Order: sequence, then C-alpha cells, then structure tokens
Amino acid sequence: MIELGVNIDHVATIRQARQTYEPEPAWAAVEAHLGGADGITVHLREDRRHIQDSDVEKLRTLTHIKLNLEMAATDEMVDIACRLKPQMAMLVPEGRHEVTTEGGLDIVAQEAKLKQAIARLTAAGIISSVFIDAEIDQIDAAARIGARVCEIHTGPYAHAFHNHGRDSESAAVLAELDKLRAAGEAIRGHGMRFNAGHALNYFNVQPVAQLPGIRELHIGHAIVSRAIFVGLREAVREMKLLMREAQSFAR
Repeated sequence: MIELGVNIDHVATIRQARQTYEPEPAWAAVEAHLGGADGITVHLREDRRHIQDSDVEKLRTLTHIKLNLEMAATDEMVDIACRLKPQMAMLVPEGRHEVTTEGGLDIVAQEAKLKQAIARLTAAGIISSVFIDAEIDQIDAAARIGARVCEIHTGPYAHAFHNHGRDSESAAVLAELDKLRAAGEAIRGHGMRFNAGHALNYFNVQPVAQLPGIRELHIGHAIVSRAIFVGLREAVREMKLLMREAQSFAR
C-alpha cells in the first residue's frame, strides 16, 4: 500500500519569516499524523532557512510516525543524523541560492564521498535514501553506494503536466511518466525501495501514485498551501485519499 510522507518545512518558513515561535512544526506533525500521514519529512538545510536543529530534535522525540531527515551529504549533517537517528535520512543536493531543491543528486560524480556517508548512516541503524533524477546511471550508482531507497525527482513530470494543459495523456506528460516507470523498474531490480517526490500536487499526483511498485510519495508545498484554506489535517486526508484511489484504479 502506498504511503504519504508530509514535508512540513514551510510551516517553519512562515515562523522564520517573522523570527518568532509560531507556527510550531511539531504541531503540524501531529495534525499531519491525524490526517493520515505515514511519515514526516523535514530538510535541515545548511543555512537553516526554515527547519532548525531544535525542530529536528523535538520531532525525533515527539513524532509517532516515521521521521525522514533530508540533508546535504556533509560531515555536519551526517553527524546530526547519526546522533538523532531519524528512521530515514535522505541525501539531497543543496545550493544556497536555490529556492527549493532544483534537481537530483549526482551520485556518479561523487560516489566515494556518498558511499562513506551512506556507510555511516547504515552503521547508525538509519535507512539511507538518495534523491535522484530518473536516470539509470544514477540508479546503478545508488545501488553501488549501498542506498536502501531511491526517491525519484518528479519535478520534470510536474512541470510537463503544468505546461501541457494539465493533461495526463499529453505526449510530454506520458514521456515523463515513462521515465519514472523505467526508473522504478531499475530501482526495484536492484532490490531498493522506489519512492518519489517534488512538485506533486492534488491535480498531478494520481498518475505517479499508479506507477508499479511505488512505495511512498513525499509532498510538502501543495499540502501546506491547501492547509491555509482547509486546515492541515484535512489537506493531508485529501491527498492520501487521492493516492489510495489512484492505486485502486491501477489494480
């Protein structure tokens, strides 16, 4: 059964915009849990632009569903992960000037460094994940460095969906879905878990949720955006319903 990991970074973005104490990300985690989330995702960025160290510590203690810590593959971040021991740690590329993560991790270009980071996470009992583009050479490299999970970057698919009439049957969208499907097959062929995320929303999520063997979607911005109008618990409930509905159609 497909699972939903809710990224609550932008709850912290609102708080940090005023440099105050609210809204509280831990409260958001509780609301997401009550709405049906299977996990909570946060990205502790090197510049601490939204989530803070204290948030991760609090979530690790209070969250009753699994915690996925997104992070750059730096010694500082690996140290933090090994100390706090989230259930999963996902290595992502990170740029100081990007608004959000703009592409997948280039494992091929830095295998030795990433293999060392993965080894440390694994030794600490943490499930290791990598955020990569839907490219077979990157998937093969993820297997070589010992990653347990590959989260495929769905940004190109989401942008094609947005730019071609929100039509899931357009040639451009179908081409991106084919890439995601092939990536999923390669990931599962290596015995790794197939997850996906980035720029998924209430209108484009179902074709991705129908992909064979997909285990988990990580979605944040769309859910937090809808929560402004309907509340976080309901926003999560609606997304989870769409995902489960899509999988039932695929059978």
